Amino acid sequence: MANIDIDSRAAQLGIDWSQVNLDSIHLPRGEDFGIQSDDEGVYHDDQLEFDTGFGNIIVVDNLPVVPKAKFEKLENVLKKIYNQLGVIKENGLWMPVDPDTGVTLGYCFIEFNTPQEAQNAKEKTHGYKLDKSHIFAVNMFDDFDRLMNVKEEWEAPQTKPYVPGENLQKWLTDEKARDQLVIRSGPDTEVLWNDPRQKNTEPVHKRPYWTESYVQWSPLGTYLVTLHKQGAAVWGGADTFTRLMRYQHNMVKLVDFSPGEKYLVTYHSQEPSNPRDASKVEIKVFDVRTGRMMRDFKGSADEFSIGGPGGVAGASWPVFRWGGGKDDKYFAKLSKNTISVYETETFGLIDKKSMKVDNVVDICWSPTDSILSLFVPEQGGGNQPAKVALVQIPSKVELRQKNLFSVSDCKMYWQSSGEYLAVKVDRYTKTKKSTYSGFELFRIKERDIPIEVLELDNKNDKIIAFAWEPKGHRFAVIHGDQPRPDVSFYTMKTAQHGGRVTKLGTLKAKQANALFWSPTGKYIILAGLKNFNGQLEFFNVDEMETMATTEHFMATDIEWDPTGRYVATAVTSVHEMENGFTVWSFNGKLLYRVLKDHFFQLAWRPRPASFLSPEKEEEIAKNLKKYSKKYEAEDQDVSLLLSEQDREKRKALKEEWEKWVMQWKSLHEEEKLERQNLRDGEISDEEEDDEEAKEVKEVEFEDVIDVTEEIVQE
Repeated sequence: MANIDIDSRAAQLGIDWSQVNLDSIHLPRGEDFGIQSDDEGVYHDDQLEFDTGFGNIIVVDNLPVVPKAKFEKLENVLKKIYNQLGVIKENGLWMPVDPDTGVTLGYCFIEFNTPQEAQNAKEKTHGYKLDKSHIFAVNMFDDFDRLMNVKEEWEAPQTKPYVPGENLQKWLTDEKARDQLVIRSGPDTEVLWNDPRQKNTEPVHKRPYWTESYVQWSPLGTYLVTLHKQGAAVWGGADTFTRLMRYQHNMVKLVDFSPGEKYLVTYHSQEPSNPRDASKVEIKVFDVRTGRMMRDFKGSADEFSIGGPGGVAGASWPVFRWGGGKDDKYFAKLSKNTISVYETETFGLIDKKSMKVDNVVDICWSPTDSILSLFVPEQGGGNQPAKVALVQIPSKVELRQKNLFSVSDCKMYWQSSGEYLAVKVDRYTKTKKSTYSGFELFRIKERDIPIEVLELDNKNDKIIAFAWEPKGHRFAVIHGDQPRPDVSFYTMKTAQHGGRVTKLGTLKAKQANALFWSPTGKYIILAGLKNFNGQLEFFNVDEMETMATTEHFMATDIEWDPTGRYVATAVTSVHEMENGFTVWSFNGKLLYRVLKDHFFQLAWRPRPASFLSPEKEEEIAKNLKKYSKKYEAEDQDVSLLLSEQDREKRKALKEEWEKWVMQWKSLHEEEKLERQNLRDGEISDEEEDDEEAKEVKEVEFEDVIDVTEEIVQE
């Protein structure tokens, strides 16, 4: 009926539906006019009801049976237990009472805001020991309805055929050993293969309005997460990118994965009605595979605003720092004078209490071990020195501490293998009118964790950037005055000085303000972004030589692919012109450019760690020529194919041109008689010139080739 009405209305307005491209219609942001969007399916199927139904109600049994006088006390005890696990609705706790005796019946109903909170409360408190005589038995209210409808006679369950799931790692088996990247431009989000042999990208999956803000890969590349008004969703698979799970969190703004991809943290903040008040923050931690909410945290933005590299609405992000390596055992939250470390087995505090550290302002985990570094600034006007400490988790034992004097600020940088910690210390001069910088270098794996102090040759140089070599022992520092600072390289290991930091060399007067190491080490890009307009220098640290110097004008982003073979530079929509990205080889050779209007984001898909042992990798490196023959042959085939394609393209263009010229000549000849008639039988001046040009005339002429003056003596 609706279609008939639309068709009749279109006929009245004189609209021909066959000429209308519905895909070209874009609705104003925030409006749907009754039209369902493509991403509505993310939450439409099996959408959970949060205001109706019984999925958010639990039944707690084995409670003490108490008279009316003790009713309120028991109710407060229950609220204290369950308010830690979710939000109980108003009048959401009900304990039935025996009408004859006036005592409780030993069980109660608790209604939470969401089914996830109810499920979490059930799992966390089933078997909870209130005292020796009362151990909670907790069930979902919906389970009672299901159990009451069990048939009297047993029926054998139907055997369903096995349906294999998506291979979430299939992209790693690409025969061409290519890597994927995701880009966002305009309304579109695209996943692409990087195909440097073809000097272009190859489409994998494209979808308009796939996300409402940004997308993010998980740390091992298994999932792609998108953000929506209703929450977040993760996608994966071979090439179709099917939705694997969704996570309910209205108006989610930020997401963060744990290093091992087991958990997803979502963040939402709400602006207060009174501008003097702090924003309200809600953070949820989900199990990635099951979608179950494991824990949520609520409070003002002020409670989440200490430390952290960046923030939104006053809160630092990421709020939680993950530790314990890829096992995702621990996560920590920094708040005023407190470090709260949680373990993921129960999602409770270790030892059920936080660490009290007065005036702590920053924490940072080792990437590989359960070691937490923390920084405490000076206190009492300098009477109490600043300190950097290393704490072992879960024992909370302090492994090492270094007191620091006259400190203005500190930044902590862990090396990717967890072998070293560099602490950049900004200190006041004696006059307190200026600062100078140096480094405290912790050797984590060595006995007693020795510390070295490193000062630059000119300790008054400002440190602009610092970066560890991934999986290596070297680091780079940009220091000095703009616009041409110096770049110095150091190593923590040398053949002569195994346990001392050693300077490898300094590059003078470079247009650089950022450092980008290859993920495999050895190579680094010295980049001049922002005011330097995209200056790029590709440098080989092993040989201490420049491989290439080039420019990507107005570049805003630089990112290596996970293998260290290629690097992408991008100009995002912060600039109005030249939006898009360029892909380079590791040694600075430009491979191809892709221009995209309104370009927002580029991110390479991460790869999990290799299964090859270091010995096997070393063996492959030694016998690289044997393996490379196969790929050199493939490269030659591709090169020949590209050359043939170029020849075919040029041939087609030439044939098209010749065809056009012949058509023009044919038309010109057909109109010749008509032109003569219009000129009373005279041919045109142009044609007369053409006729004369066709005549071959023989002309003799003399020319003086050389003149020589010779004196003849008689």
